[in-house]
Amino acid sequence: MEITKDALLAMDRRCRITMINSLPGFKCLQLVSTVASNGASNLSLINSVFHVGADPALLGFVIRPQSEEHDTLSNIMSSGKYSFNNVLPDWYEKAHQTSARYPSGFSEFVECGFTEYFSGNFDVPFVAESSIKIAMELKEIVPLKINGTVIVIGEVLQILANEKIIQEDGYVDHEQAGTVSVVGLDSYFTGFPLTRLAYAKPDLPPRTLNGLI
Repeated sequence: MEITKDALLAMDRRCRITMINSLPGFKCLQLVSTVASNGASNLSLINSVFHVGADPALLGFVIRPQSEEHDTLSNIMSSGKYSFNNVLPDWYEKAHQTSARYPSGFSEFVECGFTEYFSGNFDVPFVAESSIKIAMELKEIVPLKINGTVIVIGEVLQILANEKIIQEDGYVDHEQAGTVSVVGLDSYFTGFPLTRLAYAKPDLPPRTLNGLI
């Protein structure tokens, strides 16, 4: 089967959206928590978190074109803080519900049944139900002229996770954490590991890291 650019353009828009969203395969799934200037909390489900750098520790994500009902970007811009929270199998349906277009000012914590959790002097709530919680500070916003989306880049300020999830070499075990992944916008999966491989070198064949998986 071959699908050309012209065929994509001629396709039903809903079908094209579903196809292109699911084309990259399994992706990270996170609840982004933010707070408005009036103190109202907000949750948004995203599947586009990516690694930017480790020194300093930077993560980015993509936000689609904004509307009046979407508070995530405006909250991040006003407060400069937000948090990432992984999604678990026991409540992925509630996480999915946060993508509904609730009116501005309504808290998805309340509407979808999540618990706010605060740590230290970080004044944006985490999702208490998540097994990996990441406090973020805004560093850069990059508008994309090609389609009106925005890339948000932030620095990791704090990571909250059970010590069993973070292994001695720094590896974050998302199977142990129970993290849910997604294909497209609505097809959810749990991870099944193959193995971990040692750092690749040209003079050595691929090697398994013993005892880690």
